[in-house]
Amino acid sequence: MKKSDRYLKIVEWSDEDQCYVGTCPGLMLGGVHGSDEAKVYKELCQVVEEWIEIHEADGEPLPPETAGREYSGKFVLRVGKELHKKIAIDALRAGKSLNSYCVELLAESCQSR
Repeated sequence: MKKSDRYLKIVEWSDEDQCYVGTCPGLMLGGVHGSDEAKVYKELCQVVEEWIEIHEADGEPLPPETAGREYSGKFVLRVGKELHKKIAIDALRAGKSLNSYCVELLAESCQSR
C-alpha cells in the first residue's frame, strides 16, 4: 500500500466550474480540474503523491490519514442559544426528539447536495 492510499480522494462535478474537481481533504488545499472524471482522478492521485513527497522532503509530518476512518456516529455541535431554542421548538412541533429532528435535517441537507 502506498502512503497516498491512506488519504481520501474525491472527484465530483462542479456546477459552478462546469467541470470535475478532484480534492484530497486534510492533505492539500486546492484541487485538480478537468472535463474527464477518470483523468481528473488519475491526475489527483499523482498530485497527492507529489504533496506527500514534498512533506517528506521538507521533514514535515504528514497530516492524519483520512481514508478508511471509522466514525462513532456522535459529534458535538455548538449552535448558540437562540438557534438551539428555535430548533428545539421546531422538533417539539414536529413531535420528534431534538436528536432525531437534527439527524433528519442533516440527512435532507446532504441529499440535496
